[in-house]
Amino acid sequence: MLRNVAAVLLEGVHPFELGVLCEVFGHDRSDDGMPVYDFAVVSAAGPVLRTHAGFDITTRHGLGRLADADLIALPTGGAFPTRDYPEELLAELRRAVDRGARVLSVCTGAFVLGAAGLLDGRRCTTHWRHTRALAERYPRAIVDPDVLYVDEGPVITSAGTAAAIDASLHLLRQEHGPEVANCVARRMVVPPHRDGGQAQYIERPLPRTRCDTVGEVLTWMERHLDREITVDRLAERAHMSPRTFARRFQQETGTTPYRWLLRQRVLLSQELLESTDETVDAIASRSGFGTAAALRHHFLRTLGTTPNAYRRTFRGPLAGAGTQDAAVGRV
Repeated sequence: MLRNVAAVLLEGVHPFELGVLCEVFGHDRSDDGMPVYDFAVVSAAGPVLRTHAGFDITTRHGLGRLADADLIALPTGGAFPTRDYPEELLAELRRAVDRGARVLSVCTGAFVLGAAGLLDGRRCTTHWRHTRALAERYPRAIVDPDVLYVDEGPVITSAGTAAAIDASLHLLRQEHGPEVANCVARRMVVPPHRDGGQAQYIERPLPRTRCDTVGEVLTWMERHLDREITVDRLAERAHMSPRTFARRFQQETGTTPYRWLLRQRVLLSQELLESTDETVDAIASRSGFGTAAALRHHFLRTLGTTPNAYRRTFRGPLAGAGTQDAAVGRV
């Protein structure tokens, strides 16, 4: 049973991520009958640390405190994707997992777990801006860039910033049941579970090719996403055979014409959901999906959430009120 929790700080720790851990595990909610944790903030770099925000934190606990922890949490800090980590800390993390404790990384705290070898052969995640760097630095890690968190046995990794809340509530739900997780979520005024993953938050500008062979075709595709587009038609515009065009397109964009087109249609639908009150049916037509059902299918498959849930997330619960749900049958 989870009772003893330690948050390990390195120089440049981000206060918000540390604050999430303090709020979830360090706040006394015994008045609501909630479990109370023996919570400690531990320094891996001396008794006084400078935060990323420029103020200092003082703690009386050193790495020896980790020996008793059931959960060791690692909030992110400055330059985590490129810095080195104290070998003593890495050894303590390995010992903790070996004796049955759990470890939880917040955002780029996953890089500390990677340095300890705890991501080898495991699914994991981090902030979407750093997933590629995590995979490159620790090639044996199985990095999933789209999710809010990953629970792989004793190792839990969460995506950027607020995803620490999702991962922490998941841990409470697993350890104590949904009633405890829901109660803590209510006290924090956050949803006990968020739809979708971090894929819906990733900035993905339209890919560009460095070569000019298919550049004109890409521009034409971007301007005509609402039309029926086939490889034969694209090849004709590029003055190539369909087979040559498909091969050249793959070489220059890194993907197939179909996948490129699908991704641009999803991107356009995201933009329209954020910036207009058009119905999902109308957006499906403008973005080339044809029907709301087709848009919902591809949106859910790509982003892990529905068009209406995405719109509520980025425009608020009243966006399109009165027209949207009636038009699409609450897609």
